[in-house]
Amino acid sequence: MMITIVTTDRKPLLGTLKGEKIELTTTGLAVAKEIENIPTYKGAESIEIYSYVIMPDHVHILLHIHEKLTQHIGNYIRWFKKRCWDAGSALEIPVSSDKPLFAPEYHDRILKGKNQLAHMKRYIQDNPRRLALKRANKELFTIHQEIRFGKYPCVAMGNIFLADYPLKKVVKCSRRLTQEQIDQLKAQCLAEAEEGTVHITGAISEGEKQIARALRENEHPLIIVLQNGFPKPDDPHYKYYKPQGVYFEACAKGKLLILEPYMEVLEMPEIVEMTEKKVGKIPHDTQRYHFVAMNMVAEKIATGEGE
Repeated sequence: MMITIVTTDRKPLLGTLKGEKIELTTTGLAVAKEIENIPTYKGAESIEIYSYVIMPDHVHILLHIHEKLTQHIGNYIRWFKKRCWDAGSALEIPVSSDKPLFAPEYHDRILKGKNQLAHMKRYIQDNPRRLALKRANKELFTIHQEIRFGKYPCVAMGNIFLADYPLKKVVKCSRRLTQEQIDQLKAQCLAEAEEGTVHITGAISEGEKQIARALRENEHPLIIVLQNGFPKPDDPHYKYYKPQGVYFEACAKGKLLILEPYMEVLEMPEIVEMTEKKVGKIPHDTQRYHFVAMNMVAEKIATGEGE
């Protein structure tokens, strides 16, 4: 299980980024000590601290629970927070605030897949390096609320100049394609990318996902068109958003552009016409309509017809 806990108001009380490492404050060092104390809590003997990382404003803790706990995990997290804050505790963390060190909520994720625990360990231990990359490339990790590609307004993040490349092509794969057909199209896209083509895709079908992944793994530029791809400006996670996995690395290198068309774009007459020609007249609030319409928007941006 992975537990994520953030500081109150996301204040960077736990450490400072130095190069690609986090230099812990006195508070951060005390929190680290308390994380290691969690298995000593009453009834927590079956909890193993597999790994953890302390960032300036949050912590990730990987727990391996060997036997069923006698209490809900939330009780141990509350106890942990209390011990990290209470002036009467053995820690006496020096925070000049009348607010608790940690926000009241926490996020938990149960890891069930094969090798998922080891993968997550590598991921959280890499957090400081990703933070350094994000800070060094602020423009590439900024959410732009209204970038127009021709007449199509989009929310965007990444290298917006990828949309200006002269050679662009949409990747669209029918769900009926066999794996052999997907592999053939993947090889074709990789060859085109070697010649300078920037591919655009919604990465919706399995084939599209495979091709997008192959393009990214081979460090080719890519434009991803998403629905609900970004948190809203009033979302508390808005300013902390970043793409995940290989997409993060691509964004840092200027080889990724993520677009989320405004909902009004999906209702533009030419998009409606193209979509209905493909799937017929179906309700516009269905996932099927949105997916196909997104591919049509991608096609318009690729061909420059929206200019």
